[in-house]
Amino acid sequence: MSGTVDDLTVEYEEDGVITIRETGKTVLSKGAWATVLFRYQEWDAEAGLYGPQKYVFKRYKKWGGEYRQQSKFSLSSDDQARRVVSALNGWLEDAGPGEEK
Repeated sequence: MSGTVDDLTVEYEEDGVITIRETGKTVLSKGAWATVLFRYQEWDAEAGLYGPQKYVFKRYKKWGGEYRQQSKFSLSSDDQARRVVSALNGWLEDAGPGEEK
C-alpha cells in the first residue's frame, strides 16, 4: 500500500519480470478518497513481449495513513476507451444552461 496518491501504481513484478507495466497515470481526485486512471500493458510470456494497452480506473480510500483499493473499472481495448471518451465528450458538449461544461 501507499501513503500518497502519487506513489500508487499498477506496476507488478513477479520473479524479476515486470508482468504489469504501467505506461501512464492520471490522478483524477485526491483526498480521503482518490481516483486514478492508469494505462498499462501485461507481459505475454509465450510471445515474449507486452500486449496491447489497457486502461483501469481505480478508487482508493485512505485508511490508517495508507491508500487501499476499494473498486476498479477496466477498459480492455483502445476501441472501448475511445467510445468512453466519445460519450463523455458528447455529454459535455450537450451540457445545458447552468450545467458545468
